[in-house]
Amino acid sequence: MFKFLSSRAALAATVLIVLQGALIYSAVRPESPPSGRALAQFPTKLGSWTLLQEGVIDAETQAVLKADDLLNRYYSGNGTGANLFVAAFRSQRNGKAPHSPKNCLPGSGWTPLESSYASIDVGGPMPIAVNRYVVAHGDERSLVMYWYQSRDRAIASEYTAKFWVVVDAMRLNRTDTALVRVVVPIVNKDEAAADKSAADFIRSFYGTLRQYLPA
Repeated sequence: MFKFLSSRAALAATVLIVLQGALIYSAVRPESPPSGRALAQFPTKLGSWTLLQEGVIDAETQAVLKADDLLNRYYSGNGTGANLFVAAFRSQRNGKAPHSPKNCLPGSGWTPLESSYASIDVGGPMPIAVNRYVVAHGDERSLVMYWYQSRDRAIASEYTAKFWVVVDAMRLNRTDTALVRVVVPIVNKDEAAADKSAADFIRSFYGTLRQYLPA
């Protein structure tokens, strides 16, 4: 018994119980994160990228996502296109939380082929870490990059993002976050070109997007 209590599993379970208790305690206090700017006002011109069309998010999808603000746009630049999807949440209490693309993409008919992480230089002091997926739909191939953005913190791992939700709830009484997803087509199986385009697109909007989310 004493050996179990000193094990990593016991330590992890103890930490989880403590964090859950702290989160429940913090839930009695209403959140009041700073207001962000409406994503509908997001620029149509981002460096060399220009708005191609607004994506449609039907009422049923909006009801499932439960996001407080949504952006779904297609931009073109550097001879290719890119989809930018942002789901912003002012609070993750009462069952509201980002839906992981790991679950949404297969449900939309896309089959994951590769899964890894990527480091993107966004022009700041440090690059950001993002999830990198190659997915297929029939003969089509696309590159998907996504992460969770909470103020100046960009997080790839879902588990790490949930950890920081608890920490922020205790420390700042805030659980606001945003799921940011970029999709770029892979043409002629050239993943390197798709990676380059996705990185350039992310770099073009990252600083601006932070201005639209609560600081």
